Amino acid sequence: MFGRLLALFLLVPLAELAILVLIGREVGIVPTLGLVVVTALAGSWLLKREGAGVFRRIQSQLAAGKLPGRELMDGAIVLVAGVLLLTPGVLTDVFGLIGLLPPTRAVVRRYLERRMRAGLASGKLRVQVSGMAGGFMGGFAAGGPSQRGAAPTPVEDAEVIEERRVEGRDRA
Repeated sequence: MFGRLLALFLLVPLAELAILVLIGREVGIVPTLGLVVVTALAGSWLLKREGAGVFRRIQSQLAAGKLPGRELMDGAIVLVAGVLLLTPGVLTDVFGLIGLLPPTRAVVRRYLERRMRAGLASGKLRVQVSGMAGGFMGGFAAGGPSQRGAAPTPVEDAEVIEERRVEGRDRA
């Protein structure tokens, strides 16, 4: 994991710099800097528009009493795409646009969903859900968040969807 992050933080800036130098050689430094500024401004506008749309869809799902799973995934993709667009460079702008445009964002979302399902099925990805005593707000209203090691909030009205054995223990 550390090796991948190190490669990412070293290789991406080097690739961005190389691309900017190549563009600068072909069209000049002023147009190249203009390209960086224009993509940052366009990306900011697109981020604002798409982020607001995702936020409205999340609110709509919650108002309808539904869990906004797809919308939350879209929100995470838009957030990462916005960071990429605000980072100077051509390569990051391309990946940022891929995450911000709805048709390509849907492709990214489906890819991430497949990866998450595969990780859950193989046991490489685990999801742990815990609560605060008295529910989410109850932990704050009762004088602060639950203490580390405190018993989780009991689950009421739950259904076991799949039961499987993991590492010698029963899991639901």
